Amino acid sequence: MHRRHLLLASAATVFWPTGAMAAEKFPSKAIRIVVPNAPGGAADITSRAVGEHLARTLGQPVVIENKPGAGGVVAGQTVASAAPDGHTLLLISSGSAVSQALFKSLPFDTLKAFTPVATLATFDLVIVANEGGNYKSLGDLVNQARSHPGKLNLGTPNIGTTQHLAAELFKSAAGLDFQVVPFKGTPDVITAIRSGQLDAGLDILSPLLAQIQGQALRPLAVTGARRSRLLPDVPTAQEAGVKGLNAASWNGLAVPAKTPPAIVERLNKAVNAALADAGVRQKLEALNLDPHPGSARDAAEMLSGDIRRWSDVIAKAKIERQ
Repeated sequence: MHRRHLLLASAATVFWPTGAMAAEKFPSKAIRIVVPNAPGGAADITSRAVGEHLARTLGQPVVIENKPGAGGVVAGQTVASAAPDGHTLLLISSGSAVSQALFKSLPFDTLKAFTPVATLATFDLVIVANEGGNYKSLGDLVNQARSHPGKLNLGTPNIGTTQHLAAELFKSAAGLDFQVVPFKGTPDVITAIRSGQLDAGLDILSPLLAQIQGQALRPLAVTGARRSRLLPDVPTAQEAGVKGLNAASWNGLAVPAKTPPAIVERLNKAVNAALADAGVRQKLEALNLDPHPGSARDAAEMLSGDIRRWSDVIAKAKIERQ
């Protein structure tokens, strides 16, 4: 027994310094952030703004590698197969959670293949109607849907987007029967609302903001847990009476599973330092994104919580898994 205890103690002595040594040597080369989106969009600009600060903090170059396509699968595979040493990160988002919930088979299990490092930013979803129409509040829209089951039409971008699933969540949370109509993109949703083809729409706030500020669209409610920084007078859906509707878009960073916890923690601290930087915050807020610092555990809970939420919505709405 005495010899067994000595062996166990020796094994522990070997193991723990190994993790510490990996963290001490990290980073030993350039870090790359793999982005499942094309250059120039919000995801790309966010990654570059945070990456520039990470390079200064960690003392190594940070390279942004854009791998759009296949619903993020190409980027995900790249990072899932990378060495778990902290030098390869993946930009994850609410879309990552939707893909895990929506697709029958991915080449990886999002929760098992990746370890979330930190959230970067959140961005609001908003329910809007024609400014000159009959709906002045979310209550007006709900009352119309309740008194005329199946008649009201609410538009969103494509099937399987966070916006589309948030609209389905709105239906179930409010106990309503209305039609969720998916369009090819936000411009088509805007046109349909303004022409009277749609009663309302649900989309990300940022691309609708100019229409709201120009008084072409009226914001009825935001769907997140708190009011938008950009629309402080617009209530949340929960404040407006739809208690179960709590949905927002977000993005963050993850590393391959089995990356040492000490490296994950160091990356998390570096990301939070970037999000606290005035210059980085200014770049994100210019995109109508809200910096969202937090722990690695917070990021993991956001990802897993979204997967559970959207899996439930998909099942209740009887959306065919792809």
